[in-house]
Amino acid sequence: MSRETLEKAMQEAIRRVRGFHSNEITLFHHNDTDGLTSGTILESAFSEDGYSVNRFSLEKPYPQVLEKIFEKEGEIIVFTDFAGKIAPYIASLNRGRNLVLIIDHHPAEESDDDSVLNLDGDLYGLKGDRDISASATCYLFALNVNKKNKKLAHLGALGAVGDGFLVDGKLSSVNRAALTDAVESMTMRFEETAEGEAYYITLGGKEYPAKDVCRSLDTLGGVGYYNGGTELGVDLCKNGFDSNTKTRVEELGKIQKEIFDHEIELLKNGGIHTTEHLQWFNVKERFNPMGVKMIGVFCTVIKNMDFLDQTKYLAGFQTIRNKIPGFGPIPFNSTKISMRVSDTMRDKIRRSEIPGLSSLLPPATLRIGGFADACHSLSAATTVRIGQEEALIAEVERELRESR
Repeated sequence: MSRETLEKAMQEAIRRVRGFHSNEITLFHHNDTDGLTSGTILESAFSEDGYSVNRFSLEKPYPQVLEKIFEKEGEIIVFTDFAGKIAPYIASLNRGRNLVLIIDHHPAEESDDDSVLNLDGDLYGLKGDRDISASATCYLFALNVNKKNKKLAHLGALGAVGDGFLVDGKLSSVNRAALTDAVESMTMRFEETAEGEAYYITLGGKEYPAKDVCRSLDTLGGVGYYNGGTELGVDLCKNGFDSNTKTRVEELGKIQKEIFDHEIELLKNGGIHTTEHLQWFNVKERFNPMGVKMIGVFCTVIKNMDFLDQTKYLAGFQTIRNKIPGFGPIPFNSTKISMRVSDTMRDKIRRSEIPGLSSLLPPATLRIGGFADACHSLSAATTVRIGQEEALIAEVERELRESR
């Protein structure tokens, strides 16, 4: 299993798309840097190949949303930067009525339905938290659509930088290949640093530090999810910054800082619950108007802070708002859990000394009837019904006991 095998599967998927009776594609992508770059890459590749693309950004492929999506019939539906794990569930909803492509990099499951094509690198021996981002997967797909799509290489590499899954501070494997193409196209460059490499990207004819672009995209997609932020993010991927985008990023950044600072003070003053192996908290609706992507961002921000126990897994809950931009009201009545680990625990997970999050959180969630999709060993998120928070923590503890 390898990149070459994945590309063969992509070529077959492209053949299937081109042989399908519709020239319209409905595209769903995640709302962080990796998801926004992935959505931009696929929208561009499909549009230039003659397709009409309707694009939507989702924080997660929630069951309530998927049920609404699969009321359709006779369409081409594409998911990217999520859904690799739930291909069998998607197949059960689709029932062969639409052609579905999943272009992901999270731990995945095979689809036994030939109308649901799972192009997730995890199924081809590529690790999504090391070798290949969703954006790099989409870039590889775009190259197989048309070699002219090499012009999108910088976005393929940028999503990988945004996810932060570097090896010794550097992009590797398929992520590295996207960077190499971008350097050849003069849309990216890198400099050696003490920590690894620093990356620079050219958008709209101007060069920016890649980390600044990633920070802006995450802010637009996460903090501004309910207020047009994802569309500004895609525009940033295409054209770089303009005055409106810069102003919006600054405004959203202030909102994020104010909310995060307030929450940190609450946690320092007794807001943390602890069990044998976990420390957890629940922000409920205090993160509004930000999207639920931000509970994971917040956990990443605080995971190494000295008021936390660096030997315990970190978990945060945030209530999901009962609406999706572009879809209208949807009765979720759910909460999202995001889990992260300190740098100390990260190293232990990579040495296989302790379990990674992707082996703990999904089975614990499914046992109490929750929804599990995109999880990595170092970062994971699922959803359960409001009121099940403590039950989920207890199930994660059970997973840890049984993993010994």
